[in-house]
Amino acid sequence: MDELFVRAGSTAHGAYALDIGPERAGWGHSALRVLELAPGGTHEFTTGDSEWIVLPLSGGCTVQVEDRILELLGREDVFGGVSDFAYLPRDAHAQIASGAGGRFALAGARCERRLPARRGPAPEVPVERRGAGVSAREVRNFAAADAFECDRLIAVEVITPGGNWSSYPPHKHDEHIPGQESVLEEIYYFAFEDPKGFGYQRVSPSRPGGADVLAEVRTGDAVLVPDGWHGPSIAAPGHPMYYLNVMAGPGEERAWRISFHPDHVEGYR
Repeated sequence: MDELFVRAGSTAHGAYALDIGPERAGWGHSALRVLELAPGGTHEFTTGDSEWIVLPLSGGCTVQVEDRILELLGREDVFGGVSDFAYLPRDAHAQIASGAGGRFALAGARCERRLPARRGPAPEVPVERRGAGVSAREVRNFAAADAFECDRLIAVEVITPGGNWSSYPPHKHDEHIPGQESVLEEIYYFAFEDPKGFGYQRVSPSRPGGADVLAEVRTGDAVLVPDGWHGPSIAAPGHPMYYLNVMAGPGEERAWRISFHPDHVEGYR
């Protein structure tokens, strides 16, 4: 469990409050960094063999990549609505600068194709209301497979009201079953409106010796899902919960195909 539950600050270094790459996760593709910039701060990095999306969590920034300058208005915080974002191609040099400072997620995936750098406008982000009753939540499909072109990367945001369950019914994407399920490595990154806020994340084995996690999560924590049934994600009453999902995998097709847990899907859908 300790390897799959990443406590806030445990991978911090330099400007990064969180830094999870394929090597740290023990898999092949998905990565997530959370960059903290002080007012007037700048950060430079090379994208290497991965494509990256710069997503403001709080504050705005300017992203310079090659000969392009992408202005991101950002947002006050993740509970304030969707944000614009920037896509950075592999094999590029990038600089992120923020006059007022802020926190910025860098969602990444090792990839083969080199797509053009570009900005994703906030008004074009599809927002989905999923579930009902105590399993109702809001899904912001800013880099879903059918919403924004990437080579490997899939990323979405989820807002779960306090007291509600999301990522439910439990589901998995750890087998290649044509037309039914795709193989995707996944990272959950959590935040709460209240500094005292908390929730719970469950990952249960889909095979002998598979991933098995039950973690109390707070702002800045992350959970890695290399395989297994994941869900529910539970927000404590009175504590709305945010999480960012970052996914990528080895399949030729960039697709989010999942199987629901047969013990929990009956009567839900």
